[in-house]
Amino acid sequence: MSESPDATPEPLSTGMPLGSESSLRAPRSEDGPAPWVLVLGATGYIGGRLVPRLLAGGYRVRTLTRSSERIAALPWANEVEVVEGDAADPDAMDRAMDGVDIVYFLVHSMTGGHDYGRLDRTIALNVGENAAAHEVKRIIYLGGLHPDGDKLSSHLASRKEVGDILLASAVPTIILQAGVVIGSGSASFEMIRHLTEVLPYMPAPKWVRNFIQPIAVRDVIYYLLAAARVDDDVNRAFDIGGPDVMRYSEMMNGYALEAGLPRRRITALPVLTPGLASHWVGLVTPVPRRLARPLVESLLHTCVVKDDAINHVIPPPPGGLAGYHDSLRLALGRIEIDQVETSWVDARVSDAPSDPMPSDPEWAGRTVFKDARRKSTTADAEAVWRVISQIGGATGWYSASVLWASRGLIDRLAGGVGLKRGRRTQAKLTVGDAIDVWRVEHIEDGRLLRLRAEMRVPGSAWLELGVNPTENGSEYWQRAVFFPRGLTGRLYWLSMLPFHGLIFSGMVNRIVAVAEGDRVDESSMPDSSRHQPVRPPREH
Repeated sequence: MSESPDATPEPLSTGMPLGSESSLRAPRSEDGPAPWVLVLGATGYIGGRLVPRLLAGGYRVRTLTRSSERIAALPWANEVEVVEGDAADPDAMDRAMDGVDIVYFLVHSMTGGHDYGRLDRTIALNVGENAAAHEVKRIIYLGGLHPDGDKLSSHLASRKEVGDILLASAVPTIILQAGVVIGSGSASFEMIRHLTEVLPYMPAPKWVRNFIQPIAVRDVIYYLLAAARVDDDVNRAFDIGGPDVMRYSEMMNGYALEAGLPRRRITALPVLTPGLASHWVGLVTPVPRRLARPLVESLLHTCVVKDDAINHVIPPPPGGLAGYHDSLRLALGRIEIDQVETSWVDARVSDAPSDPMPSDPEWAGRTVFKDARRKSTTADAEAVWRVISQIGGATGWYSASVLWASRGLIDRLAGGVGLKRGRRTQAKLTVGDAIDVWRVEHIEDGRLLRLRAEMRVPGSAWLELGVNPTENGSEYWQRAVFFPRGLTGRLYWLSMLPFHGLIFSGMVNRIVAVAEGDRVDESSMPDSSRHQPVRPPREH
């Protein structure tokens, strides 16, 4: 896409200056402190956008997270209070709820395995019981838009059950039931985007003819903020949606129009079950099968707003709700300028190792395989680090593109995340970010990047890339570490050795070469362009 009026960046606010709308600011008495807000799911797609707006609105914010290091990497980390623990743990929730006025429930476990419904039920009961015990004034839950009376998909049934549990608690609860959320980085948007871009003709499941009512992510944030100001006696669910009711096929061709693509021919077939469709979506789009299936199942229903009850409690945002095409333009604008605020790729991956890599002394007595390489260069450490920090996503892995692509495809076929997941932005890396089949576990800025594998492997794997300054430039080093699981893990490592020789040696040589070229070229570059993403030379 070229820069144009249609590529207007998606606002970081809710459609108005951040925190300027009085109805979205924290209510407070003349001499009293601002309310305490607990955000469950603060590192997720919606939570990561809501927290800075709560802070701008004057709220005091606390988060409950499994990883305080993940919070510490976010730009607003120093402005929030962090409680480390799991949302399903009553003791952790008890600590997090202490003194809280409002709870935002934004966690969903649909990437947490086949039994995500049970886990969400456990968390909902934990939230309801602890909120009542601590005399919380309000729970706000983001649920799913669904029809009444139908047998719901597992995903929507779980979302409804969580809402019912919260409504039955002793704490007034507002449930905002949204359908397809359109915004840069949302899983629903990425499904539409990649299905439309990859397939000029698409034999599709019959659900592409169902009616749905998408909503812009900025309008979801608006309703979440405004719900904190609703009277304490309101205890019910509200449907929210944008102004357009469309078929999924119309949404795809709407994307084609905004992206400058020809209209797509779509044929509805009755034979594609949700399981088959999720496999197909998993291969064509970056969204892995485990996440694609609940999203696909949600589309089996006609999901539209049933009434305008929300307007009697929360008026529409100033300027009105964003239409579908406006939402697309805003999302594409954010992608164009590489400023995707949050993304679905930040979600935790089920079955991936969650513990950090053991330190070297702890390896004693354990089976561990390593591939360690290093190379001296005349490039300074800053230039080498700039190349390291651009790895993955649009930049690629600096070597053996075909082998990386093949490994990614194998992972997708096995139900893993694959290489198409990319990265949220090429501009910056933080702890917890996803990079293709890896997750950023640790960063020492300018020195070390440690990645933990989230691909399907019989063991646990890490990849470290680092640079040390020297008198004549610097030394680049990298290390792949693999802890095998049983005989299968050992055979896997041995089978991969020939490919590792090509991949890892090529990475070392190419990263150093790009760093040396970057160092030489930088002297003739204007200041404004020196920190643009480093692109590797085209492979032949």
